[in-house]
Amino acid sequence: MLDKLYIYRFEFFLASQLAILFGSLVVPLDVFDFLSPLFFYVNIIAGSVFIRSQEKVRVWIIVLVLIIIGGVFAFSALNKTYSILFNHLKTGILFLFYIIVTFELIKQIWKAKLVDKKIIFGVISGFISLGFIGFFICISIEIVNSGSFAGLYVMNDASNILTERLMYFSYITLLTIGYGDIIPLTHIAQKATILIGLMGQIYLVIITAIIVGKYINQVSIKN
Repeated sequence: MLDKLYIYRFEFFLASQLAILFGSLVVPLDVFDFLSPLFFYVNIIAGSVFIRSQEKVRVWIIVLVLIIIGGVFAFSALNKTYSILFNHLKTGILFLFYIIVTFELIKQIWKAKLVDKKIIFGVISGFISLGFIGFFICISIEIVNSGSFAGLYVMNDASNILTERLMYFSYITLLTIGYGDIIPLTHIAQKATILIGLMGQIYLVIITAIIVGKYINQVSIKN
């Protein structure tokens, strides 16, 4: 099963990422809030496929991550006393998971000898993955030091406003757009913002340039 998924790993992972980012554009917001955890579960499964190891090991990795995160969701919902603690634990687990998966994804893109549509999907997915990592950097900072970012709570019509706004800020910074509606206030938040911007530029300048160069050489050889 996982071997079949591995063939379409780039497409699968990219589709699940787009569902998380843009699902609210095609379904009502209250429905999306209900489906959002499901999209993350699908994304976790898709990301686990990138881990190149024996099939049984990959299966156990997926099961373990899903059990841990599912347990965190369930326990935090049932036990309000520890909900904050377990939400922090969930964030840490997801943060570590996306770092590992993004590293493995970029490594596979880097080593690709043939540039086809799968690799193109992988390049897009890798850039989006950096935005997820940037989001987890920002939300970790906000959790540890509340008030590190100004402008997060200007909208009051969403229950998950913190995650939505920091996800937005991560990608705006990664794309070097910088509208200025969210501002890093603390020293560590400002350094993190610089880091996110650098990640995006380094990825575009190095990873994307290498893939484009491989594609040009590939076309030249064919002609």
